[in-house]
Amino acid sequence: MYMDVFCSHPTKLVISKNQVKPIDKVIMSQISTIIHIEKKYIFLLPFSLIMLLSACNTKKQNVKNNDLSTEENLYLGQEPPGLMPEPFAPGMVTSEDWEVSGVFTPDLKEFYFIRLDANREKQEMVAFKNKDGQWHETVIAPRRGQPFFSSDGKTMYLSSQYRKRTETGDWSEMEALSSPFDELPTMRLSVSDNGTYFFDEFKPDFTGDIWYSRLIDGKHEEPKRLTHTINNGKSFHPFIAPDESYLIFDSEREGGYGDSDIYISFREQDGSWGNPINLGDKINTQAWEACASVTPDGKYLFFNRTVGPVKYENDDYENVDIFWVDAQVIENLKHK
Repeated sequence: MYMDVFCSHPTKLVISKNQVKPIDKVIMSQISTIIHIEKKYIFLLPFSLIMLLSACNTKKQNVKNNDLSTEENLYLGQEPPGLMPEPFAPGMVTSEDWEVSGVFTPDLKEFYFIRLDANREKQEMVAFKNKDGQWHETVIAPRRGQPFFSSDGKTMYLSSQYRKRTETGDWSEMEALSSPFDELPTMRLSVSDNGTYFFDEFKPDFTGDIWYSRLIDGKHEEPKRLTHTINNGKSFHPFIAPDESYLIFDSEREGGYGDSDIYISFREQDGSWGNPINLGDKINTQAWEACASVTPDGKYLFFNRTVGPVKYENDDYENVDIFWVDAQVIENLKHK
């Protein structure tokens, strides 16, 4: 209300001394009052404009701050990496112990990974959830497979099982995939936007291949093994791009840097898979690298790397950390 008054443009009344003639005292008093009011308006108008501009600037600043707050809260508030991999969220996620399989939900408001429980007896799945700009840690359940989310965020796949998002935002009870997927020894199952499953088969002798199954008329077809271009007997943890333009997996093969390395295969124009490309010495080392995935926004590549022994004696686990790197590394390999 006051701002409207202050921003109005009152008509000015200008009277010179020469123009004032003897007139009725009442009229003269009214003119003096008008002049007095006009002087107040002349004083208040600049002040009001200052207040109005200040209010507008404050509003813009608040919007800007909110936007910055949102950006800063992405990825658990971590500073994004460049083309050199970095441990993800040291002290929150990455520690001097064993953590694997870090993935975000499609809206980037939840981050899931697997670690050892406090007693170092079982593996557990942990989630960080963003509520009102703050990240909160929650232990979801004992580990059952590796988490992977459908593109709409309504389904969490856990190898041969899955959970559905409920109306309250929680997850349903665990359910098994239909046959034959419920019987396969799968470590990771990933899903493209059109519903195609890509998954690995892990055998007791530590060998295995990657399979796929298309969704046709609402039902998944019988699984088929990918060609020898991808499979060499030790190919695991597939990540399929949402549009199926590339496939990322880890494998031990000739020409690698040591233990398991991470590879990418791009889809050719005829629909076949190109020769696997090693992601290079910035990603792969003599150590074990595996379980790679790309964030739902396509900006960052996450993967695991063994960095040394744990601090506990006679322990079966090693210090495995979750790393992330700019996904430009994928673009750089497209035309190799």
